[in-house]
Parts: sequence; C-alpha cells; structure tokens
Amino acid sequence: MNRLRQRGYIEADTAILSPERLGRGLMLVVEVSLQNERPADLDRFKAQMRAAPEVMQCYYVTGNADFILILSARDMADYEAFSRRHFFAEDNVARFRTSAVMERVKTGFALPLPL
Repeated sequence: MNRLRQRGYIEADTAILSPERLGRGLMLVVEVSLQNERPADLDRFKAQMRAAPEVMQCYYVTGNADFILILSARDMADYEAFSRRHFFAEDNVARFRTSAVMERVKTGFALPLPL
C-alpha cells in the first residue's frame, strides 16, 4: 500500500458509508444537459456540484448529457429542493433526467491492478 501511495496510484483512502444509516436512503443518478458549454459556464456548474454536499460523484461526459451526477437525498422532497436550487434556478441548465436507484448492486472505486 505504501508503495502504491508513493507512486501516485492511490489518490485517497475512503470509507463507504451506509446512506440508510445516515438518513439519506434515496440515491439518484441524474443526467444534466447545459444550454452552453463555454469554459466559464462549465467551471461554474462544476464548482456548484463540488460544493453541494448531496453530490457524491460528478462526471463531465460525452453523449446525450453533459454531466452525470450520483447524489443522495433524505426523500423525494429533499431531492426536489436540491433540483430547484441547482437546476431550475440555473439558467444554463437546459434539462435534467433523474433515475432513482432501486438497489445498490456494487459500490466502490476499486480498479483492476496489473499483476
């Protein structure tokens, strides 16, 4: 482990917490499309997502959406409040599509290591 840290393979040590035990049992996957992808617009949205404690992961992607978010909420009302603050109030968000997670099948950040 120390050798992997020294060589820069390990970015961080993480604990996987139980969302249910923390009262955040609603997990959501959200695709967000922006109106404009100017660097300043992208940077502003990225900063908002980094600062939002509900957002567990945020990816800038290619394809049908510009961003994929993984986030947690207490319940649907909590998620609605999040979407009002971060999507409806943001003029540059063109649309967003939300999928509720029914079951966490696999959670983690493990990568295959070469032998």
